Amino acid sequence: MPILRSIAFNVLFYSNLVLHIILALPTFALPRGAFMALARSWGRTSNLLLRVVAGIAVEYRGRERIPAGALLVASKHQSVWETFTLITLFDDPAYIYKRELTWIPVFGWYLWKSGMVPVDRAARGGAMAGMIESARGALARGRQIIIFPEGTRTAPGAPPAYRQGIVNLYAATGVPCVPVALNSGLFWPRRKFLRYPGTIVLEVLDPIPPGLERDVFAARLQNAIEATSARLIAEGNTSLGSPA
Repeated sequence: MPILRSIAFNVLFYSNLVLHIILALPTFALPRGAFMALARSWGRTSNLLLRVVAGIAVEYRGRERIPAGALLVASKHQSVWETFTLITLFDDPAYIYKRELTWIPVFGWYLWKSGMVPVDRAARGGAMAGMIESARGALARGRQIIIFPEGTRTAPGAPPAYRQGIVNLYAATGVPCVPVALNSGLFWPRRKFLRYPGTIVLEVLDPIPPGLERDVFAARLQNAIEATSARLIAEGNTSLGSPA
């Protein structure tokens, strides 16, 4: 049954993505908000398919902890799932992404249209400065900068490998940082076809105020995300395989 449900979900998930890509084409002539509304629609309908087809429910905790306005969002990254779900949680999110993705036809155009924050790795020493400048511009418009501190998806329980990008952003921007913990990798594993029924839990943690020393912030952020993610993984293991 998980194999059949996974096949059905993947077909419908990518069909839903293509449909939203087509529906979004007219938004190039409209304000950015029109495109973001369709992006949220993609996220919500994808979660609906996840629940109905794959048997995976979604639970959000701590949404009341999200402050209004400009902030950094540092999220654990275990799966494709959080890349579209976080769009639905914040008022005006802007993801940090590799600049090379901009050159992908259609997809790259949408990144440009949505005003995401690029990192030009070819710039070497200037990459961080460029990212910070773009992030400051987005924050000045009241947006929420979403970054995955480890830079890539990690399997549940894997040793953490946090990079300096989030610390540099925090030190340079002077806004709060909201940590996000989750256990999505148990149910939507990276680089695997199967989807496993159960309940994905995402928990928004207490915001970290601006102004802390770099090492204090780095330790506080990693400890908060890793401790909560470990708890959610242990909790998720009890529901793994049970119908949602």
